[in-house]
Amino acid sequence: MTGEDLKSRYSAYLDCLNRQDWQELESFVGEAVVYNGRSIGLAGYREMLKEDYRAIPDLHFKAELVTVDPCHVASRLAFDCTPVGLLFGLPVNGRRVQFHENVFYRFDSALIAQVWSIIDQAAIASQLAQPD
Repeated sequence: MTGEDLKSRYSAYLDCLNRQDWQELESFVGEAVVYNGRSIGLAGYREMLKEDYRAIPDLHFKAELVTVDPCHVASRLAFDCTPVGLLFGLPVNGRRVQFHENVFYRFDSALIAQVWSIIDQAAIASQLAQPD
């Protein structure tokens, strides 16, 4: 798969997430996917994403930066959303917050096999410390 093919595939994956098309997810994510060192499988990955949408009903994945090589995608995702309760243990409770996620994916046979994700929780905490 060329870099442009992989970049296009990643864009389609984000579109799938933004549409919450959980059946189509298997077209992008491998059955034995590993997330941050834990083998959670496709079912666990799907459930994790569903939980994200329960906590953040207006969640939208927006790629600000995407870099690819033959089997990896590195992305900086931007979020501008309104979580309903706790988010990463922080009491957001309906406040609008902006934050980023730096995430790396390893693809195997055009499917996501491994994900490494770091979310900027300090940015959220900083916003919550500011008066409304």
